[in-house]
Amino acid sequence: MTTRAEFLARIRAEMQKTQGLFAASTAPRPAQPRAAVEAIRRELAERWPETLERFRREFGRVGGVFHRAAALAEVPHLVAGIAREREAHRLVAWHPAALGGDLGPALTARGLDVLPMPPGELAEAAERQALRARIAEAELGLTGVDLAIAETGTLVVRSGAGRPRSTSLLPPYHVAVFDRGALVESLAQAGVVLEAWHAAGAPPAGAVVSFITGPSRTADIELTLTRGVHGPREVHAIFVDAETRG
Repeated sequence: MTTRAEFLARIRAEMQKTQGLFAASTAPRPAQPRAAVEAIRRELAERWPETLERFRREFGRVGGVFHRAAALAEVPHLVAGIAREREAHRLVAWHPAALGGDLGPALTARGLDVLPMPPGELAEAAERQALRARIAEAELGLTGVDLAIAETGTLVVRSGAGRPRSTSLLPPYHVAVFDRGALVESLAQAGVVLEAWHAAGAPPAGAVVSFITGPSRTADIELTLTRGVHGPREVHAIFVDAETRG
C-alpha cells in the first residue's frame, strides 16, 4: 500500500520534470472582430498550403489521422475505407446543410447504415432520447469543422441545428471534414474568430464550442494512458481541396 508521504513524493518528482511556466498575458480583444477576421483570411489566402502542412504535422503528433480529398464527392470513399478497416457499419452524420453536402446516398451505397441528423431541435423529449440512443450505438460520427488550428492540430466544432455535439463525442471513431476556409494558424487567430462569432451572433448559435485535440485520452496516477474513455478513440480529419463553403 502506498503511504501518503510516498504518494506526495511521487507527485513532487513528476512536477520536477516540468520546466517553469512560460510568460503569458491576456490577448487584447479586437475592436472590430469582423475586420480582423477578414485580414486573417486575406493573409491565409496566400499561405494556406503552409498552414495546412503545419496542421497535418501537429494533428499527427496528437494522435489524429489526416486524409486528403480533391473534392467532397471523394469523401464517402475515404469514410468507407475507414469503416471497413475497423469493421464499422453504423454512421451518424451532421445534417447535409451543416455538412456542406448530402453524402448519405454515397455512403449507403458503400454498405454503411447512415443516420443523418434532423435539421433542428426535436420537439418531443422521447424523440430526443431515442436519437441520442441511436447516436450512442453508431461506430462512426461524421461532422464538419468550423476551425482547424494549425499551431496545435486542433479541430473546433460548434453545436447547433443539424449538428449536435453528440455526433462527435459518442461514436468511437470521429471523422471530420473541412476545407481551407476553416484553417487558421494559431490559437490567437482562433480567438479573434470566436470574438467575431460572438459579435455577429452568427448561426449556428449552439450552446457548446468544442476544441478537439486528438483522440480522447485518460491517464491514472500510474500514468497508464487509455484512449476512448470519455470520447472517440480515433479522430480522422479529411481535408477537401475544393472549397465546400458558400
